[in-house]
Amino acid sequence: MVVNNKLKIKHSDTHSDKDTGFEISSDFERFNQINDMFSRAFWDDTVRTKLSDAFFDSHRVQPKGKKAPGFRQKDFALRNAAWAISDTFSNRGAEKGTREGFQSWMECDAEIAAEKLHIENVQEYTIEFKQIAKLFGADLIGITTIDNRWHYSKRVDTREFIPVSNELPGNYSHVIVMGHAMDKDLVDTYPSALASSAAGFEYSREAAIVTQLTTYIRSLGYEALGSMNDTALVIPYAIQAGLGEYGRNQMVITPEFGPRVRFSKIFTNMPLTHDKPIHRGITKYCTQCDKCAVACPPKALPLGPPSTERLNQSTIKGVKKWSADCEKCFGYWTKIKTDCAICMRVCPFNRDFETLGGKLFMRLVDSPLQFVALWWEKKSGIAKRVKPDTWWQSLIK
Repeated sequence: MVVNNKLKIKHSDTHSDKDTGFEISSDFERFNQINDMFSRAFWDDTVRTKLSDAFFDSHRVQPKGKKAPGFRQKDFALRNAAWAISDTFSNRGAEKGTREGFQSWMECDAEIAAEKLHIENVQEYTIEFKQIAKLFGADLIGITTIDNRWHYSKRVDTREFIPVSNELPGNYSHVIVMGHAMDKDLVDTYPSALASSAAGFEYSREAAIVTQLTTYIRSLGYEALGSMNDTALVIPYAIQAGLGEYGRNQMVITPEFGPRVRFSKIFTNMPLTHDKPIHRGITKYCTQCDKCAVACPPKALPLGPPSTERLNQSTIKGVKKWSADCEKCFGYWTKIKTDCAICMRVCPFNRDFETLGGKLFMRLVDSPLQFVALWWEKKSGIAKRVKPDTWWQSLIK
């Protein structure tokens, strides 16, 4: 593994880059969060437009509904209500320039107990702890070690949108990664303001779950720092924690929920055992499938193999992977005034794996008969969007 020599890199003693499928080149550099699209939209004149300002404003003020289904008053109302808890939480540090959960870690009011819980059997305790996390509401949970390569080199002070130190306030050894499943019926209506509710519901739930679990850990005498999209890239951490595999659509695709998952994380020094990366044939499947790229309206997703090419400054340097053109992607979001996850909706793994068909599909993917699953999906074609009005009508049937 070759990394930036100026960094002291901690990496897992339980798995290697080969285990996770990561390919890191000698020119690797940690990503500076000031360069992600949601930060650039406030300081970069090549990204910031009247449309991008209107996109963010539509989440803060009562937006004017359109006549188009999925973009009417009720659709925007549900979307903004779904995001309300997350937005309230992230805005509480606005005066300090810390948009918690997005551009800064999440502060916890709970003091660390003076007495530490004595853990005799770490393996048994880890099983118990995972059940506690699910009791709080996590759908998936995996644990891995700190890997500083994925930590932003700088975080963002949102008062002036400038890069500032991202040094964590504590001494951590593990990362707890949690997955939060999005509602499939809502996801199937993408692109629409209605569909964005699926993301909003999970971000709001994340804020509560992370706060509760962080408080629980600190009350047991151990350090814990909550995080959602902030502080570090969650996709590589989720892969290292064994929650899924990387897909062409830039998402972690999980065996339980496919790509319909948001992720959160907690940094801690509590003794816990680590999970291992999984290999269920998902990334291999994606090398032979291009449904997400074909269906993408702005053509922001790649059709070819993984690459180290940097399409713009919003692409991490030195990692061989499928990378989206984030400028094209965000530009489309601003035009429709809500997020777009067509790539999630049309993904062959966007299915109910509790059904017989879902179970059979996953078994085929994870077998020498994967070509049958590919043939199956090719015959099925690209999944059609569920009409938003159909979703509303289903509530009263």
